[in-house]
Amino acid sequence: MAVRHRLIRRPPEEVWAVLADASRFSDWVVGPSTTAEKAGDWPECGSTLEYTLRVGPWSVSGETIVRRHEPPRHLELEVDSGWLGTARIAIEVRPWGEHALVIFDEHPLRGPGGLLHNSAVDAVLQLRNRSMLDRLAKAVAAPAGVAGKPA
Repeated sequence: MAVRHRLIRRPPEEVWAVLADASRFSDWVVGPSTTAEKAGDWPECGSTLEYTLRVGPWSVSGETIVRRHEPPRHLELEVDSGWLGTARIAIEVRPWGEHALVIFDEHPLRGPGGLLHNSAVDAVLQLRNRSMLDRLAKAVAAPAGVAGKPA
């Protein structure tokens, strides 16, 4: 399992506002080159975003489905990347004084990712999740429509 946390020096409600805004998904998620709402009212349970991930000349389309939604503290997503398999990403937003402690917990569920899961894969996920938490902190600090894609 790849578990990572970060203290974001903003109130938990501001962190949740970014997580709950489908239009800001690409501000903090690492990987997708495009995202669009597919079904439901994000981030209600069962709502779905579709995405495209491009790596060089290759692309993979998939979807992210909300499996658990308990505002303003818990959001669990299932990322379905087609033939690559699925993964669970649990995001917890804890109050930490006047700030937010955000905990990402990601692990593969089905497909090749689950079968090939090992410590090397976890190390890559740790790097990706550290970047996602950095991007989330930047997105929370910037007003909606200003963050764009943080570096």
